[in-house]
Amino acid sequence: MYEIIVESHFDCAHFLRGYKGKCENIHGHRYTVRVHLKVMKLNEIGLAYDFTQLKGYLKDVIGKFDHVSLNETPPFDKMNPSAENIARTIYAELKLKMAAEPITLSAVEAWETPEQGAVYTPD
Repeated sequence: MYEIIVESHFDCAHFLRGYKGKCENIHGHRYTVRVHLKVMKLNEIGLAYDFTQLKGYLKDVIGKFDHVSLNETPPFDKMNPSAENIARTIYAELKLKMAAEPITLSAVEAWETPEQGAVYTPD
């Protein structure tokens, strides 16, 4: 089994509805997103998966979150834009985009800062 990981970033503003503290105020982050794939075997040229292809899928998904107020951007106009919800949303959108690929999307990480983030893995 091989695990492939790519990382990308996006900048945005958000606030947490119902939070009793500073994060209830609008503030910004440069999110670091890491995507983990599991692949059973290498292809004919020795790759588990093409990094460029995976980065392209990730860019498509997170592009709509870059330089916006997440609270005004679906689906976060209806749910809190927490790191946990961001990781799960990116996972779900990547899963749809990659449904025909011979891989297992194993996890998505969303880091608000270098010290704190959330990881979503399916059940």
